[in-house]
Amino acid sequence: MAEMMASGQQPEVLFWVGCAGSFDDRAKKITRAFVKILNQVGVNFAVLGTEESCTGDPAKRAGNEFLFQMQAMGNIQVLNAYEVKNIVTTCPHCFNTLKNEYPELGGNYEVKHHSQYLQELINAGKLTVQGGTYKGKKITFHDPCYLGRANDVYEAPRALVQKLDAELVEMKRCKTNGLCCGAGGAQMFKEAEKGDKEINIERTEEALEIKPDVIATGCPFCMTMMSDGVKLKEKETEVKVFDLAELIASANDL
Repeated sequence: MAEMMASGQQPEVLFWVGCAGSFDDRAKKITRAFVKILNQVGVNFAVLGTEESCTGDPAKRAGNEFLFQMQAMGNIQVLNAYEVKNIVTTCPHCFNTLKNEYPELGGNYEVKHHSQYLQELINAGKLTVQGGTYKGKKITFHDPCYLGRANDVYEAPRALVQKLDAELVEMKRCKTNGLCCGAGGAQMFKEAEKGDKEINIERTEEALEIKPDVIATGCPFCMTMMSDGVKLKEKETEVKVFDLAELIASANDL
């Protein structure tokens, strides 16, 4: 973004990478897949790079409102200095926080989750999806909480799965009745409390019940939890866990 600004350019969209997409090895693959799609389509985008800091979502969910506001204000200063208007992110936690919680602190942006953005590119005829790779495969979509129940985004991810010529199969708990993967609300960063079963195991069992070839998700936290669940059930050779961006990038041989 700094380089673009210096050369007098303004990107169409700012890609907010997020902590997971920057530092988690598995989530970096999602970041790369999404960038490959943007480059293929010719979207003029920028990233903040080292100027990007955590949105403050985990701090807020864990109850540290003071830390959240400090982190948010720092980001808002940077975004406003660059006159950012449009943001796209591959993380529903970043999406929800930037979209719904930054405005009251002075950060007003048009924020989209990458599933919405990819669907828009398809609708505009800029992106075509080669369905061959996943033709006839059974794919189930796990709804991230902060994408689905918090922001009512249910159709965009499913529309992308159907573009792959795949068979979309729903878990018994889906959409408004979806079950959390167990990582939201800053639970990702703490040890589990005593109980009979981990939430991600419960959710993985629901997914495996319908015998899918692929569990698709749109969140790096869900990706970790569902992948761990599949590994624990020793099903990683039969059932793959992919982000929507990875599915489209691999279908298009990117």
